[in-house]
Amino acid sequence: MKQITTKDIRDDGIKEHLVHINSEFADGFEFLKKYPRSVSIFGSARTKPGEENYEYAEELGKKIATDLNYAVITGGGPGIMEAANKGAYEAHGVSLGLNVSLPHEWMTNAYVTHSIKFSYFFVRKTMLTFAAEAYVFFPGGFGTFDELCGILTLIQTEKIPHVPIILFNSKFWDPYKKFLEVYLLDMDHAISTVDMKLFEITDSADRAIEIIRKASVSDWWRNIN
Repeated sequence: MKQITTKDIRDDGIKEHLVHINSEFADGFEFLKKYPRSVSIFGSARTKPGEENYEYAEELGKKIATDLNYAVITGGGPGIMEAANKGAYEAHGVSLGLNVSLPHEWMTNAYVTHSIKFSYFFVRKTMLTFAAEAYVFFPGGFGTFDELCGILTLIQTEKIPHVPIILFNSKFWDPYKKFLEVYLLDMDHAISTVDMKLFEITDSADRAIEIIRKASVSDWWRNIN
């Protein structure tokens, strides 16, 4: 009888993780291909109903559903995610939640019409950034900036098509733009002037809808069997 070693146990654990990761990716792609036209919306999970950004996100979610008939995709949690889902839900649109097991996002908000839950943060992140016709970022924290910089990098390096990135609420995002211009562009030459055109800042839901309407529709899902 073969003696089980620490390496065997470690290898079995790695294989189990890989099977689980592969399964989550497969399930995520199968889920998303049912909704070929969508907009992913990001922002703080801590934003409360009645706050300005919550109201803006709710308004935009409604307009995406009614004016474009696109699905609204969020992380399925509270805050900005809930607001965008609520707008789409109350407009009788498709309101998707891609949830993940986190201490402060342990359940899907009440305004999601279809949802899927992930164990791995990076799988959920991939699903949120993979196939949308546009990405909208409301004010948020570390997670929001992580997702924003990830998508900017993917577009900058041409790993994904030049999909519109909309930064909503100029009071929050104008200082970020200034930081990029002063330090990354002018001082350290870490980015180019072209990179500053990868996103647009707006306070108007109508302007956001105009940008999204003009965006090309992805056909990635045709290649998913």
